[in-house]
Amino acid sequence: QVQLVESGGGLVQTGGSLRLSCAASGRTSNSNTMGWFRQAPGKDREFVAAITWSGGSTYYAGPVKGRFTISRDNGKNTVDLQMNSLKPEDTAVYYCAAEGPGLPRVIVTTKGLTVGFGSWGQGTQVTVSS
Repeated sequence: QVQLVESGGGLVQTGGSLRLSCAASGRTSNSNTMGWFRQAPGKDREFVAAITWSGGSTYYAGPVKGRFTISRDNGKNTVDLQMNSLKPEDTAVYYCAAEGPGLPRVIVTTKGLTVGFGSWGQGTQVTVSS
């Protein structure tokens, strides 16, 4: 099992920026696709972004495309999410996720990517004030 710990959340005004970081430990594998999800109060957890093991391919949900950037450093076992031009609707708990077995298991299928995420961090709160 992979252990994931997020950091970098906080309170920011509309139009501001935040950078989230996820540190992976345990049974990590550089072949895993990594991703970020978010869950707002009263809503289901939704896919935000993913990055393949090489970092050569990235995928984004429509609402964040052009504003968020996912990156990874396999040497440090970290995955970052740079969030720019933040909006109040970006307010949510953000979760780091790793491909592999585990629960809850979430399958993401988008434009050439099909991956099952099964390892999750504890989440970090992002609040964007209007």
